[in-house]
Amino acid sequence: MEQRILGIDPGLAILGFGVIDCDTDSLRRLRKGYPAESNNNPVQLVEFGVIRTPAKTEIGKRLCTLHDDLHTLIEQWKPDLVAIEKFFFYRMSSTILVAQARGVIMLALAQKSIDTVEFAPSQIKLALTGRGNAKKYEVQEAVAEELDLEHIPRPDDAADALAIALTAWFEL
Repeated sequence: MEQRILGIDPGLAILGFGVIDCDTDSLRRLRKGYPAESNNNPVQLVEFGVIRTPAKTEIGKRLCTLHDDLHTLIEQWKPDLVAIEKFFFYRMSSTILVAQARGVIMLALAQKSIDTVEFAPSQIKLALTGRGNAKKYEVQEAVAEELDLEHIPRPDDAADALAIALTAWFEL
């Protein structure tokens, strides 16, 4: 069965997104020790990128941009599932801004009635590298390897979103 997953790395200034198509039957076969039914990679990259909001723009307008652009992404790619990174608190001035952006993201997903899963950063690292304390570049290298890419996706926010999408696929 084919499933499309949209991964989201939340942020106000930069929101990363990654879209993958997955063959869930192949993943189940691999977990049981059987080869995939075809020679094709059971996960395929569809698209990745970022949504940027200008720093000098009023916060409300930036949040509206995220909301509107996310609706556009959902309409364009029609995901079956959305995976998003769980927010955990930092001691940084941007914490509240990221929380506000994440709230808008969750609202947009609820408005579209899309199934959503959330993963903590350590879960994502563990799923992709086998270690919950892996370095960022190790996760990005795992993303490139899993998707048969010659280079790590850029910018980092997009690579992180793909890591989140892949984690959802692994957890199906």
